[in-house]
Amino acid sequence: MFDFMDSDGFIIGVEILFLCFIGYDAWKYYLTRRKEYLLNIALAIGFAIWVLYPFYKKYYEWEEVERESVISACLREHNQSYCACVDNAIFKTYTKSEYQSLDKTNNETLNALVKESLEECFDD
Repeated sequence: MFDFMDSDGFIIGVEILFLCFIGYDAWKYYLTRRKEYLLNIALAIGFAIWVLYPFYKKYYEWEEVERESVISACLREHNQSYCACVDNAIFKTYTKSEYQSLDKTNNETLNALVKESLEECFDD
């Protein structure tokens, strides 16, 4: 139901929305010099960090060497386009430690993620 929240477009949209809130409050503070707008700016920045941190945490926890090892393991069994679709979904969904602890042969959620990411990628 809320699958759209994992898309890059949604995350970029949320970032733009927070920047609009902060810009509006900065503009209003510049015009009126009222302290309430500084509080609004601080709250908007804090809420943006609280909302966007989980999206970035999973993706940026992977180091480049670990990504390359996962991609090379995929390339031994599949072609380039398959691996590009699947690996990007894996990096955004699982943290490094979660992915390493998975049973990759019999995991239903991983298989469903792979199937869904392939459908989205090759649907175009």
